[in-house]
Amino acid sequence: MTESTAQPEPRTETETETEKETVVEQLEQLAQYVRFWNAGTEPEQRRLAATALAEGVEYRAEIGILSGAQALMDFRNQFVDHVGTAALRLRERPQVHHRRARLQWEILTGDGDGASFATGTDVIQFDQDGRISSVIAFLDRAPAGFDAEAHR
Repeated sequence: MTESTAQPEPRTETETETEKETVVEQLEQLAQYVRFWNAGTEPEQRRLAATALAEGVEYRAEIGILSGAQALMDFRNQFVDHVGTAALRLRERPQVHHRRARLQWEILTGDGDGASFATGTDVIQFDQDGRISSVIAFLDRAPAGFDAEAHR
């Protein structure tokens, strides 16, 4: 691989302002995404999904591939039915660039102040409209007893 000596063109003030506005909008979409996972009612989940998620959003995780907001809602609700009350919390401020984001999270069981269930990182892609079009979820610390092979 050769080293390039070419310097990137300097960005105009307008381009820089547009990029800053885009990052702010994407951070707001990520906040809506976290609210979606924590929403306790189906109407609230639908409202948040309509705001944050693109039509046909794709979610890829160890447990499989889910398509569409309804599939994500069903997954979330089945999870809560199984473990009881749970809350998704950010571990760090999300990183955003080039219509992509890295969101590090932790799931707490109980009333959100309970035991740590798992930690992970979502790699998120935004569509042209700024909504989340795909999520790839990685487990940084799997839940006790989790068997990734059972989901393949």
